Amino acid sequence: MSAFCAGDASAPLLCGLDEAGRGPLAGPVVASAVILPNDFPPAILNDSKRLSVKKRELAEKIIKEKACWGIGIVSHTVIDEINILEASLLAMKKAYEALSIKFNVWAEGAGVSAKTIYAVADGTFCPDIGCECRSEVKADAKYAPVMAASILAKTCRDAIMIEMDKRYPAYGYARHKGYPTAEHRRICREIGPSPIQRLTFRY
Repeated sequence: MSAFCAGDASAPLLCGLDEAGRGPLAGPVVASAVILPNDFPPAILNDSKRLSVKKRELAEKIIKEKACWGIGIVSHTVIDEINILEASLLAMKKAYEALSIKFNVWAEGAGVSAKTIYAVADGTFCPDIGCECRSEVKADAKYAPVMAASILAKTCRDAIMIEMDKRYPAYGYARHKGYPTAEHRRICREIGPSPIQRLTFRY
């Protein structure tokens, strides 16, 4: 694992970018941007899909306490309007903008003097953000800040879908989080799409 935390004051800080929710048939796509401090404990990090719910929630708490982070959310209606790829990139852009608002205060508190930020986005495309950025497939398994971003994106989106389950209990969102499981497809065929369904996706 490459740490890429806020260490050498002369080196650019690495901002990790990742999203959760490209594949589901319902709900938003959520992205996160994260810069880690030099003293962040790397042992708690991994690709969010490889962590149990309990470990993700513990990591989320520590990331939010120690890191500079931002969340971006793009709704199902916007996904239908601009397509899921563009919506995912927009969510990353929103996440980076949210991080940028916090950055100066966080850097001062964390004793970080470097101001240049360099971003790595998981996947094959980069969002249009205010710093140099490159994309890399499976970056969420290689770089600690991208792992952290994947964790925040997933925990945020899962929480949203659990809340949507309370509003629309017939759809089972707490179980499958809107992903195209056999159960989800069957329910949509039987009772029709929910109010948060992505109508441009195939069922």
